[in-house]
Amino acid sequence: MDNLTVLGTGVLGSQIAFQAAYTGKNVVAYDLNDEILAKLPARWEYLREHYLADLADATDEKVDAAIGRIRATSDLADALADADLVIEAVPEVLETKRETWAKVAAVAPERTIFATNSSTLLPSQIADATGRPERFLALHFANEIWKNNTGEVMGHDGTDPEAFEAVAGFAEEIGMVAIRVRKEQPGYILNSLLVPLLGAAADLYVKGVGDPETIDLTWRLATGAPLGPFQIYDVVGMETPYHLNVNSDDPLKREFAAILKRDYIDQGRLGRAVGKGFYDYE
Repeated sequence: MDNLTVLGTGVLGSQIAFQAAYTGKNVVAYDLNDEILAKLPARWEYLREHYLADLADATDEKVDAAIGRIRATSDLADALADADLVIEAVPEVLETKRETWAKVAAVAPERTIFATNSSTLLPSQIADATGRPERFLALHFANEIWKNNTGEVMGHDGTDPEAFEAVAGFAEEIGMVAIRVRKEQPGYILNSLLVPLLGAAADLYVKGVGDPETIDLTWRLATGAPLGPFQIYDVVGMETPYHLNVNSDDPLKREFAAILKRDYIDQGRLGRAVGKGFYDYE
C-alpha cells in the first residue's frame, strides 16, 4: 500500500502523514478547510526539528523529500481518489467518526482499506458506518511515532484477516513495530495501561492533592519514568483528553475537562506541539 490518505491533520494525524512520507509513502493529508491546512508547513518544520534531533539517520534532505511526498487538500473525493489505505485521525467523538466514515464510504475506491486511529473507541462501534466493515479496523499509534514506534492493529469480529495483515504489514513498512491485538479492547494495550495513570493524575490535580509539577516529580522519581503524567498530557495535546472527559459521568473528570478548556485550550496552551501546555517549551 503505497498511497495513504490521512483524515485529520491534528497532532497525531500530522505525525502519521509525516512518518509515512518519511519512509517513502505517497500521502494525501485531508482536513475540513484550507485555513486548517495552511498551518501544515509550520507543523512540518516542527517535526523536522524533532526528526533531526531524535533520529540518527535523519537529514534535511530526507525531511525535504518527505515533505515533497505530502499533498494537502480539503476536497474529500480528491483526497481519496488513489488511496490504498485511509487512516482516520479526527476528534475522539463517536458520531464525528461515524459521520466521517459514511462520507468516505461514498467516494473511496473499492480496493481501499479503512483504519481508525481512535484512542478509545472500538472498531465494532464504527464498522457499519464504513460500508465495508470487513475492510475496516484500527491502527493506533503512540504519540511521537518517529521514536515511540508502536502500531497497534486491532480488528473486530467481521474484519477480514487479509485486511488485518495488510495493515500490520503497512505499519512495519513505515517503521513501526506491529502490535497485533488479538481481541477488541477499549484502549488497546497501550492506553489500557496509560489512561488509568493519566486519569489518576487528573483526579489528584482536581482535588487539590498536588499540582502538575509535584505529581510528575513523584512519578518520575519513584518509577524512573522519563515523563510524568502531565508531561504526557502535553505530548498528547489538550484536545483529546478534553473530548474524552467533557461528557463523563464522573464529576471529577468533567471538572478536569473544564480546567483544560478554560486554562489551557482557550489560552492557546494546547501542548508541546505549540510550545506550551502544562509546561512551557519555547
